[in-house]
Amino acid sequence: MARKVREQKTEDKRLQDYELIYIVRPDVAEEAVEARVEGVNQFITGREGVISETQKWGKRKLAYPIKHFLEGNYVLTRFQMSPVQCKDLEANLKISEEILRHLLVKVGS
Repeated sequence: MARKVREQKTEDKRLQDYELIYIVRPDVAEEAVEARVEGVNQFITGREGVISETQKWGKRKLAYPIKHFLEGNYVLTRFQMSPVQCKDLEANLKISEEILRHLLVKVGS
């Protein structure tokens, strides 16, 4: 039993590769979008995550309306983080009023 707990703790500290795509509301000013992207990046690095790439795709049309918006500012971030910390990241993204939708995907095995 104790061995299993130890294995789980070391597994939690191991960094996993992730891709995060999120959509920022289109009515948010460009400076505020930059601040939001920087805030997400700081959240990741503040929890011992390592960001490898951030791409701002700009304003694009949505496939269907989300909260009465027809377009949004898309952002892709590739990073490494422990799985436990990703739960905090997702909770933070869910409560943000500026982010319409997000998708966090574990890359690789």
